[in-house]
Parts: sequence; structure tokens; C-alpha cells
Amino acid sequence: MKTLVIVFHPALDTSVANQRWLQEVARHPQQYTIHDVHQAYPDGKIDVAREQALVEAHGAVVLQFPVYWFNCPPLLKQWLDEVLTHGWAYGTGGDAFRGRKVALGVTAGIREADFTPQGKWKMTLAQLLAPFDVTFKYIGAESRQFFAFYGAEDGPKEPGYAERLGRSAQDYVRFLSAL
Repeated sequence: MKTLVIVFHPALDTSVANQRWLQEVARHPQQYTIHDVHQAYPDGKIDVAREQALVEAHGAVVLQFPVYWFNCPPLLKQWLDEVLTHGWAYGTGGDAFRGRKVALGVTAGIREADFTPQGKWKMTLAQLLAPFDVTFKYIGAESRQFFAFYGAEDGPKEPGYAERLGRSAQDYVRFLSAL
């Protein structure tokens, strides 16, 4: 079965890193379905049945998003709240994710060195993303960690950024294919 890459980016048209990743993913339509939630629901009204059907039609699910204020974008939180319903994702009869592989693809504006116990923020990206791991465990999904691109905010100004981003996009597709 194909992997569903659900994209949560409120300004995808201005995102260099997320766009580059999606360009690389789109080169493999037989393996991946890209679903841009902001494009699908510009009014923010999520069609829960449609989202649940998309998940059910795919073998693995990847949530792709930029780290926003050390968290996820608001529409991703809304998606989790509305789509992961009792009786579907958890609770009695809620087994839609049981055994389904789930992962995160995240872009961070901040450099990787700042996401260390010794860095500027004294916290790792894994620590910030821990609530997703707990959520995935709660719904019985097989969590596959995360793939990250760091330094997206100031990166375009640095020499070699385009090459680094290109390698990251290729590595992202390899990460997805290993799910």
C-alpha cells in the first residue's frame, strides 16, 4: 500500500524546505499520496470522514509540518482532535491505526546545534515532539520516529544551502520508503 504524506503548512507556497521535500516525494506517485490539508480546507473545516478514509486507504501515514513556536501548526492540532475519534482511532472498536506505521517529517527554522541540551534552547527536537510519540502509542500505531531538516529559517543565506536541502529531500524519500 502507498504512504500518505499529510502536509500541514499554512504558507506552503513560501516554504522552501517543505516545497523541496514535496517535489522529491511527488516524483514517486506510485508510492506516495500527498495531501495538503490547508489546500483541502482553506476555511479550516475538516471533513473528518474524508480524512479517515484517506488514512484507511494507505499503509503508512506521515505528518509533515514546520515546527511552529516549538510545537505544531494549529490545523494539525485541530486535525488530531477531530480525526482521531473514539471508536475509530482509539477506544472500543477504535483500531484504524493499530499496527499502521506513522512518522513525522518536520522542518525547523532553528539550527540543529540549538536543539541540544547544551544548545540555545536546552532541549532536543525529539523532546519537543514527544507528545506525538505518546499519541501514536495511545492509538496503537507503529511510531517510526521523525525526519527533520534544521536551519530552514536562515538557511537560504548560507553557502551550499540548496545542495544541503536537495540531499535532505532525497534522504526524506529514503526515510519514507523505509517505513
